[in-house]
Amino acid sequence: MKPKIFVTYPLAETAIQKLRRYFEVDINPEKRTLTQEELINSCQNKDGVLCLLTDNMNKTVIESCPSLKVISNYAVGYNNIDIGMANDRKIPVYYTPGVLTDATADLTLALILATTRRVVESDAFIRSGQFTGWSPDLLLGFDINGKTLGIVGMGRIGLAVAKRATAFNMSVMYTARHDKALKPYEYVSLDTLLEKADIISLHLPYTQENHHLINAQRLSQMKKTAFLINTARGPIVEEAALANALIAGKLAGAGLDVFEEEPKVHPDLLKLSQVVLLPHIGSATEDTRTNMALMAAENLVQFFFGQKTEHLVNPQALNT
Repeated sequence: MKPKIFVTYPLAETAIQKLRRYFEVDINPEKRTLTQEELINSCQNKDGVLCLLTDNMNKTVIESCPSLKVISNYAVGYNNIDIGMANDRKIPVYYTPGVLTDATADLTLALILATTRRVVESDAFIRSGQFTGWSPDLLLGFDINGKTLGIVGMGRIGLAVAKRATAFNMSVMYTARHDKALKPYEYVSLDTLLEKADIISLHLPYTQENHHLINAQRLSQMKKTAFLINTARGPIVEEAALANALIAGKLAGAGLDVFEEEPKVHPDLLKLSQVVLLPHIGSATEDTRTNMALMAAENLVQFFFGQKTEHLVNPQALNT
């Protein structure tokens, strides 16, 4: 008898076909996030679940699904899953790192350019009929050539952004848990990075330790001409403090692809023309999303029929 898998969202057909070769597959037909009750009911009598970052696999859900043997998360992060409870239940959790690196790094550069060169603001300006001709001071932006990019979190995506930034003749400094000796990039403390960088880009996973890492105090350390870019996780930034800093002119602008309480956005940010807001599309290319789905499916195949641990978040679940 084939293992039973529940897929919480209708993903790329190639990935679904792969799953059907190995499993009995049940798929949520609706393109929306399931409620906790729906998620629990759908996972009953299932051996595995392929879920999204928006699916809250919390203690209640995991406890309520006694047949669950594995969780495959369609994301590079996994803060939607109670890893402690998964360990207690000896449930391995898999994720999809690496496959979305380039797409997210590309979008980060897009946000940097959009914010510094006022691209979205300029588009709205011309669509509203305000453009009456060229003038020397029309929608002046900021050069990034020769400026300093500060990267907070130098993992796969941070490094990919750094490489792209050098093509724009930017110098790069970074902060991480330790010096990775990534020449020509300069390792500095977070305080130094905030004080010296012209653009600060966040590329670290979300944990309770870095909840509101970028708060009012940290924002006050930045240059008034600096820009903040976040394509990592929303709760790393205290949105109310960011809005206040922007309104007060203590920061030049921001580009955000993620938000503290998605899909909600702080109302003050919606009013600010110097902020570019995107609906969590860091990995939103057809190739990347298809590859993510295939990797998430392959993680399940390897768990049930192989020995794969490469994309395993919690190896202790297999060792206890």
